[in-house]
Amino acid sequence: MKCDILIIGGGVVGTAIARELSRYNLEIVLLEKEDDVAMGSSKANSGIVHAGYNSPADTLKARLNVKANPQFDKLCADLDVPFKRIGSLVIAFNEDELKQLKWEKENGEKLGIKGLKILSRDELLEKEPNLNPKAKYGLYAPSAGIVSSYELTIALADNAVINGGKVMLETEVRDIIEEKGRIQGVKTNTGDFYASYVINAAGLFADEIANYSNDTKIEYSLRKGEYHLYDKNWGNFVTHILFPTPSKVSKGILITPTVHGNLMIGPNAEETKDKKDLSTSKVALNEVFESAKKLVPDLKRLDIINSFSGIRAKEKSNDFIIAASKGLEGLINVAGIQSPGLSAAPAIAEMLLDILHEYNHELKRDIDLSFKKNFKETLTPKKRLYRTDYYNWQEIIAENPDFAEIVCRCEKVSKGEIIHAINRPVPATSIDAVKRRTRTGTGRCQGGFCQPRVLEILAKELNISPLKVSKKGKGSCLLFARTKEMLLSKMAGEKL
Repeated sequence: MKCDILIIGGGVVGTAIARELSRYNLEIVLLEKEDDVAMGSSKANSGIVHAGYNSPADTLKARLNVKANPQFDKLCADLDVPFKRIGSLVIAFNEDELKQLKWEKENGEKLGIKGLKILSRDELLEKEPNLNPKAKYGLYAPSAGIVSSYELTIALADNAVINGGKVMLETEVRDIIEEKGRIQGVKTNTGDFYASYVINAAGLFADEIANYSNDTKIEYSLRKGEYHLYDKNWGNFVTHILFPTPSKVSKGILITPTVHGNLMIGPNAEETKDKKDLSTSKVALNEVFESAKKLVPDLKRLDIINSFSGIRAKEKSNDFIIAASKGLEGLINVAGIQSPGLSAAPAIAEMLLDILHEYNHELKRDIDLSFKKNFKETLTPKKRLYRTDYYNWQEIIAENPDFAEIVCRCEKVSKGEIIHAINRPVPATSIDAVKRRTRTGTGRCQGGFCQPRVLEILAKELNISPLKVSKKGKGSCLLFARTKEMLLSKMAGEKL
């Protein structure tokens, strides 16, 4: 396959770039090795849109975070993605920690962030009554918000597709195609792809793509972070994003309401060498819980409904690397996108476009960077029972009876919503892909009741056997055989 722009990686950065470039008269193809977008760091993410005061003002990640933050209201409204600008608080318990708060406030003001304020203990407790009463100070940032990182990623990809982009799932880059110091394309498990430019937004694996060239080596260190997710009963226990005073390693273990009404605590920061190790441990999860209790002492373990982990990569420069490769013409690296990568994603996409304009002028490659006249800025709002009143839902049911069958009772998800998810521009073809688009299986029962019905609907809509329906792509099918066939085989003495 040939195209103008090849994007490697279907995380929030890769899909934001795909959407931004789909405004232009370009042929764009995005390659993702998993069965869905948002399967790496963009899946197991805190979902925080940071205000931007944390990183030193002279870093690229600070500037892009601050530039992108105001864009989230319109972006999420256009793409029908839930977003709430609830503000954040960094909590200090002593005078030494107060010094850090003052530095962050001064740093944020250098970057132009408005509304930063250091609060007294009384002001803190007025905003957060469940906060540890030993807290003395807090840095308040009203522009911080919360978003669903995977819903945003999927919506960006959907929007790119309806504007002419292609998303190729389960397509893993195995090698690059190079000729005379210029990248011509990539070799994948599904065939070769050729392009005028290749954008390396491969997240955790961006170092491996970048290091195909003789460029300055990109060196990652990996950190695993584990989280606890609480039932919605705890969704209003705090109303802001609460951070401890940061350490040299991370922003610390935070407490936040999620955009869907749960409460989340985490992540810790554990060094790891394994990019695929998403296991959780009792020790790490206990660290998460005990650290969160220092901020909010009345937290209980009782209503934790899920625990999970994610991996994030830190480049040795401790900053984003967004630049054309010096060693391989035609390759643009977008690497080292650690936190605040989600918050900066829209600005990263804009910066990439600027680089592409400049680079294309320099190389005089024949791609059309003129605006597309019929670019569609928005996605059609989804029909969602949880945000629709009774009478309007009755009208939806009258048009399509599938919306009358409730499949997930915890999250109030109907069969009609699941079928819509399976048929979106980037389709859901596995149990977890449906989950990320509809929230089936994310409630208190964690799919115990609804998962068999979701599997049945997937099999029918995809016209495949239920035995072929997977949890998350190849090698994760949930069913082994039909029960009666197993019994009959056993009776006949056949080896299963």
